[in-house]
Amino acid sequence: MITLIVFFGLLLTGFPIFGAILAGAVAFMATNDLAVLYDSIPIQFYGALEINSLLAIPLFLLVGEIMNKAGLTQRLIAVAEVLVGGLKGGLAYANLFTNAMAASILGSAVAQIGVMSKVMIPAMERSGYKRAFSGAVTVSAGLLGPIIPPSMLMIIYGVVAVQPIAPLFIAGILPGVLIVSALAIVIFLYGVFGPGLPAGTRGERSASVKILLEGLAPAVIPLVVIGGIMSGVMTPTESGAVASIIALVLGLVYRELQMRDLPAILLEVGTNTATITGLIAVASVLSWVLAFQGVPDMVVEHMTGLTDSPFLFLLLVIVLMLLLGMFLESISVLIVVVPLLMPVVTSLGIDPIHFGVVCTVATVLGLVTPPVGPGLYIAIVQADIRMWPLFRATLPFLAAVFAVLILIAAVPAISTWLPALMIGK
Repeated sequence: MITLIVFFGLLLTGFPIFGAILAGAVAFMATNDLAVLYDSIPIQFYGALEINSLLAIPLFLLVGEIMNKAGLTQRLIAVAEVLVGGLKGGLAYANLFTNAMAASILGSAVAQIGVMSKVMIPAMERSGYKRAFSGAVTVSAGLLGPIIPPSMLMIIYGVVAVQPIAPLFIAGILPGVLIVSALAIVIFLYGVFGPGLPAGTRGERSASVKILLEGLAPAVIPLVVIGGIMSGVMTPTESGAVASIIALVLGLVYRELQMRDLPAILLEVGTNTATITGLIAVASVLSWVLAFQGVPDMVVEHMTGLTDSPFLFLLLVIVLMLLLGMFLESISVLIVVVPLLMPVVTSLGIDPIHFGVVCTVATVLGLVTPPVGPGLYIAIVQADIRMWPLFRATLPFLAAVFAVLILIAAVPAISTWLPALMIGK
């Protein structure tokens, strides 16, 4: 109890989350006569970061930063407008499908919502869409970032759950397709039963061909990542390195990225990498201390006492992740909760790849759920809109994603079939 008081008390005062986690671990040691473990904390830090899979984090962060700076995301938007812009509500569909394409490159919901909000919300409003609806589509579609590979959350889950990254990447493909389909259905229903959506516009054929030829080049990046992993030619880390090189070359070819931009990009990547790995390091200390005291065994006993049904357990996990996601960001939720729950997952015979997909989708929903909801706040700033109108407009999209999440939890094959088919998981 004292550990929880220290942890949440520090969070409410605005203390950095990695400091709150470490303070909670120290408080647990102090209150359980485990002071002898203090000297081993640096060793735990080092051990937590001495993992090859962590090399993929800065590489995929680098891909996303180069994509943003080089204007490659804007080219994907233009491609989506050519493909679906002529439909009724075409710009809303273009927003959704651009997010799906960008998700396979950026891998971060926060970064994706930030980039897309700057471009799509003003563009949709100029075309006659309501501001709240424009923000809702952008925020909801941004949730695809951590699901469609490559996914930063999948990498982190793989590290803390000690699972291979490649199957986790592939496992996100079918759930991502289902979520895209569900969001598209919401847009369609909004146009049919709601206030209606503006008519689409089609550009000249010659201009459309030029846009497709120029804009589809960035699509090479996800093809390299997914194709390289599926074929066994590259590891996730190697695919991240190759994707970074391709993004850099495209940025230089399009002349929207200069070599002088690289120091700032690398500094941003280094800062974000340090933040993520710092969280992983302190969370490993907390997990180690709890395991030393037998807390995971108590969690297993308590959870199996509640239910021996894998599906009901996953429903409980979803509720837990959603509640925590209202106050903590996704990475923090995963690295704190997953190590505690993995023994239960094993005891119930749940496939850890399936569990990773469920956890990832559940924690991502917290990005757009008050009171914290960083995805909502990004859109609020970009669209100059109040929280409640935006959240109200987002609710139908969240309901669709939640329905898909329940389906994923109920049907493990949605997560496990493709990895088993492609790479023999």
